[in-house]
This record gives sequence, structure tokens and C-alpha cells, in this order.
Amino acid sequence: MKLLLVGSTGLVGRLVLTLALEDSRVSEVIVLSRKALSVEHAKLRTLLVDFDNLPDDPDLWKVDAVICTLGTTMRAAGSKEAFRLVDFTYPLAIAKKTYEHGSQTYVLNSASGANPDSSIFYNKVKGELEQALIGLSFASLALVRPGVIGGERSEFRLGESVGAAVLSFLGPILPRRLRVNPAPKIAEALLESAIQGSDGVCVVSSDQLI
Repeated sequence: MKLLLVGSTGLVGRLVLTLALEDSRVSEVIVLSRKALSVEHAKLRTLLVDFDNLPDDPDLWKVDAVICTLGTTMRAAGSKEAFRLVDFTYPLAIAKKTYEHGSQTYVLNSASGANPDSSIFYNKVKGELEQALIGLSFASLALVRPGVIGGERSEFRLGESVGAAVLSFLGPILPRRLRVNPAPKIAEALLESAIQGSDGVCVVSSDQLI
């Protein structure tokens, strides 16, 4: 399998990259990134790109599957417009490129609250992206929807850290859908969804990521 990975520098994306490089079912991993990676591997091809001006090289977009873990926070983005650019515009542009070049499998790291009609901006954008991806008619589209993600990030997110700590403490008495989702479980679900390629739209909910 030739796999395209976008968002490899974040918590979940780094884990997906490690798993993919170790998996014998994956023959090549192409990573699109805005900055150089510290990882080197015989199967890895890293391309530094400007997501506002994606290259047209057909060889880049002709892949068996795409895993997108690209995303930011409102605090890091600085505005709703900048947040939407990273969490909606870029993932959709990559999906269109790969679909146009024959890719039939797209896997998105979304969010448990994704809903295009949500009054919460974050959830609304995630939901709108899901709907736009569904509209492209990939043969296999996996929407992985974690809740609070557990793991050590390179950047500190106060709200997420506090939420994860509270939910971890209450975990034994909470419904499965409200428990912390460990980053390794999410990464495993993303990679398996790309490799297995279930027919149609497949939703992997937070209670399946424990």
C-alpha cells in the first residue's frame, strides 16, 4: 500500500507515522508537511509543501489511501478564519487532489462532536468537513471521531489536559463514549481504516477508541 499522511507532526499523526513505517502491509509513506521531520526511513518520503499552493505532481497524489490528522486549535490559529483554513480547507483540498487522481480511500481524524448544524464553531467546522468529504463519493471514507485525546503533546493545551485528567479519574463510572481516548488507539484505528478500506462511509465513534 502507498499511503499519504497529512498532519504527521501532531500527537496522533506522529503515532500513525510510526505504525505505518513498522507495518509490512505499507510499502511507502508519503508525508506532506510544512516543516522537516526528524524521522528517516527507507519507506518514508517527506515533501515540504505550502498548503495554500499544493503541487500538481500526479505521482504525489496517486496513492492507495490518505490519512488526514491535520488540525489546530482556536488559540493556536488566532481566528475563526485561520482555524477553518487548517481544519476544513486544507483537508478538503487534499481529498480532492487524491480523488481526482484515483485514490478511493480517505481516513479523517475528526471529532466526537462533529455536526454541521452545531452552535459550537469547532464541531460545526468538523461536521462541515465530514459532509464535504462524503460529497466526494470516495469508495471508502472513514470518519474517526475521538473525544478527549489522552497523550503527551508537543504543545500544551490547558483545557484538553484538564479535561483528560478529570475524565481519566472518573473513567470507571463514565459511559464508554465519555472516556478518554488514548492517542495510540486512535492512531491504530486510523491506520487500520486506511488498510482495510471498508465500503462506503464508516464512522468510528469515541466509545470504540478506548
